[in-house]
Amino acid sequence: MPNALTPGGVGPLLLEHGPVSGQLNVRITAQNDAQAVMAWLEEYVDSPQTWKAYRRESERLLLWLNSQGLTLADIHRDALRRFELFLADPQPSDQWVGPSKPRAHPAWRPFRGPLSPASRRQSLVILQGMFAWLVEAGWVSHNPFRLMRDKSRRLNNQAPRIERYLESDVWAWFWQWLNEPLAVEEGSRRFFEQARRRFIFGFAYLLAPRISEMADARMGDFQRSEGRWWWSVVGKGSKVARIPLPDDMLACLRQWRQALGLPDQLTELEHNAPALRALDGQRGLGHNQLYRLIRATFQQAALALEKEGGASQHVNALRQATPHWLRHTSITHQAQSGISLRHLAESARHARLDTTSRYLHTEDIEWHNEQQLHRLSNSPLTRYNGADS
Repeated sequence: MPNALTPGGVGPLLLEHGPVSGQLNVRITAQNDAQAVMAWLEEYVDSPQTWKAYRRESERLLLWLNSQGLTLADIHRDALRRFELFLADPQPSDQWVGPSKPRAHPAWRPFRGPLSPASRRQSLVILQGMFAWLVEAGWVSHNPFRLMRDKSRRLNNQAPRIERYLESDVWAWFWQWLNEPLAVEEGSRRFFEQARRRFIFGFAYLLAPRISEMADARMGDFQRSEGRWWWSVVGKGSKVARIPLPDDMLACLRQWRQALGLPDQLTELEHNAPALRALDGQRGLGHNQLYRLIRATFQQAALALEKEGGASQHVNALRQATPHWLRHTSITHQAQSGISLRHLAESARHARLDTTSRYLHTEDIEWHNEQQLHRLSNSPLTRYNGADS
């Protein structure tokens, strides 16, 4: 591996250097660990978000191995245990931890901070799959994860019930805040930005897209078939899906097209024109631009709610909210509105129903209500005045 240490910290992985594997019968054209990992990553090029997540975790491992003077072939159970501890507390922090920066920036670091138990588990799940692939590729001779005695518990990636979403009353306030009328003297740019934010958040709430799907959406993806409107999307794993457009989404689309100076009659939509636009009204928005815009809007909303004297838990929810919270919020609220689990799974594009069921909170409410039937006595609780025995 290269000396990946840059002045003051650990830099992004350099792919053109590294030790050559000593394994025989190698089935991939790689000359070093980094290239072997890149060959594995190539399996996920059709899923950009998955590719980024897998690159992040594999790069962290390779950089750590470099700091230890090890290669992938050197990893044994003890080394894996040390790596687990490192994920929980990457030290020295000034070399490994830093704020989000572009990969080419000198201050780029592999970590934003220590990983939570759930994030560590996710990292190990990804790396276990990587090692299984590398064994089949002949790059390493064994998978160290197979020696984990309790891996069924530690690598159990069965996620808990979804909790990172905005509650209905918070969303209602937020949507009202987004639609507050601007003063007449506000410039045209402010009116455009407000219209764009309304469309972005309406789109996100009504159709539950992933952020990459929103950024990549085209006007021509909104299509009419037999009198009904649908959104055609290529999602995770390059799977093509059609999502029904509710009337509110059609209204959002018409309002946004008016702001763009386009016909609001949805007859012939521009096939390849980006649905989301930059300030010039022509260019599309990149994934990172969209992410930052959504995060900034949530931060502004949190400040506004705080000034209004809103509940602290609601202010904190807005302050913590990320773009993916929007997808969670949409799916959760669709479930609460009575959309069937089967159709909800289709809209969310989940391969498994148990993934969708994580968004169902109605059973919790029913359970909580029924639990009130269990009381200490059949009459209201009163103070006991009997004599001591």
